[in-house]
Amino acid sequence: MPTLLYRAAIHDLRGTEILPLNLLREQHPDLYEREAGKYSQRPETMDQPVHPLGCRWNDVVFLSPVHPAPIFDALRESGRIGPGALDFWTVDAELLEPDRTCILLKRYDPEFRPQPASDYLPYSPATVATLSTPSDRALTRLRTLNATEPLFPWADIPHILHRGPLSITLFRTPDGRPVRV
Repeated sequence: MPTLLYRAAIHDLRGTEILPLNLLREQHPDLYEREAGKYSQRPETMDQPVHPLGCRWNDVVFLSPVHPAPIFDALRESGRIGPGALDFWTVDAELLEPDRTCILLKRYDPEFRPQPASDYLPYSPATVATLSTPSDRALTRLRTLNATEPLFPWADIPHILHRGPLSITLFRTPDGRPVRV
C-alpha cells in the first residue's frame, strides 16, 4: 500500500501544475492575492527560510502526511466548523523528488518563527509513513479552540515541503481517480 500525502483540492486551478506562491504571483496575480491573504496576520512567514531546500516559504508547495479527516473532526468538536465533506487530493510519497523535498516537523509553538533548521528532516517516504498520525497535542489544540483563536489547522502538523511546482498528473482524488483540470 502506498504512503500518501494530502493537500486541499484546488477548484479553480489554472494550468497543469500546483504552484508555490512566488510562481503564482508571476503567473496568476489574482489567485496569488487570495492565497497570500492567508498570511495577512503574519506576512513575514512568507519569506522564512526553508533551510534544506535553500529557498523561502513562498517557494514551496505544501503537503501533509496526515489525512485531513482527524484534523477536521477535531475542528468540528470545537464548534469552529460545521459538518461537510472534505475535498482533498492525494499523491504517492514515492513520486516526489527527495532532493527537492523536505519534512518540517513543526515541533515548536505555531507562533515560533522562523522554524529552526533542526526541525527539518531529509525527505523519504519511509519517514513520511511514521508521521501519518496527528499528535495528541495538535488534536487537543484543535478541539479546544475558542471563537477568537485563528484556525490554522496544520499549525502543529508536520509539513512536507516541495520546492517548485508539482504536476497535477501526480495527484488523485480520494477514490483514486486522476485529478482532471
